[in-house]
Amino acid sequence: MNASPLSPAQPQSGQPQTGQQQGSTLYGGVTNRRVTVRDLAAAKQRGERWAMLTAYDALTGGVFDEAGIPVLLVGDSAGNCHLGYETTVPVTMDQMVMLSAAVVRGTKRALIIGDMPFGSYQESPAQAMHNAARLMKEAGVGAVKLEGGERSARSIELLVEAGIPVMAHIGLTPQSVHAFGGYPVQGRGDEAAHQLLRDAKAVQQAGAFSVVLEAVPAELATQVTEQLAIPTVGIGAGAGTDAQVLVWTDMAGMTAGRVPKFVKQYADLRAVLGDAAREFATEVGAGTFPAPEHTFK
Repeated sequence: MNASPLSPAQPQSGQPQTGQQQGSTLYGGVTNRRVTVRDLAAAKQRGERWAMLTAYDALTGGVFDEAGIPVLLVGDSAGNCHLGYETTVPVTMDQMVMLSAAVVRGTKRALIIGDMPFGSYQESPAQAMHNAARLMKEAGVGAVKLEGGERSARSIELLVEAGIPVMAHIGLTPQSVHAFGGYPVQGRGDEAAHQLLRDAKAVQQAGAFSVVLEAVPAELATQVTEQLAIPTVGIGAGAGTDAQVLVWTDMAGMTAGRVPKFVKQYADLRAVLGDAAREFATEVGAGTFPAPEHTFK
């Protein structure tokens, strides 16, 4: 899509910008509208990198929105980190509509992208159209994401023709975990690298406004980024992509046990919440909570 970009979102008059926000057009505080896919296209032209996080509820979505994160993905990764599934495969359309609507309600500025779960678009472009329309109409998202390169190109074309912005997702596609036999790095070797490039060009040609590159060698991801006019979003794809995404529970240290190599934990919220819960239980047991200041008279 080569539409002329809108004027990028700017903070309202009097809203300060600090740190990384200074001089940036995607990062910032309060604005008078949501970030759009045309803002992301403009960022690609400027060479501006941007961050995307997942969100699955109004509360955390609002926190990330206030922090200036320009794009929030309501990912089917909710299956792993919130719904207790081992993979993303069991996640349903009804669940994605509910979670996406919550994030939309909790935010004001970020572009909200709703994930298309397994079984919601693979059957046919018509099926993809029906379910993408549900995310737009019932949840109010600004775009949808679906997995697959060349195999998903016709569905992407139909959605874009209908006015639904689409983020594509190639490389490691978690909904294909059973076919992959796990979560291996994709694009290694000449044949696999050429296929990844074909997939990237196919989704761009179909009209996708952006493409996620997951678990791809950094050199290959950089090559794809240089050859595409649309923004690339890396996750385990090195620093050469236009944007980066992480699952928020990984990023914030909520995930128990081992996390993927590409994850950087910027906090240890699991420890913070655990300590708070233990302190609460201790005070209840000792009779020190509720104290007089927490009691009605």
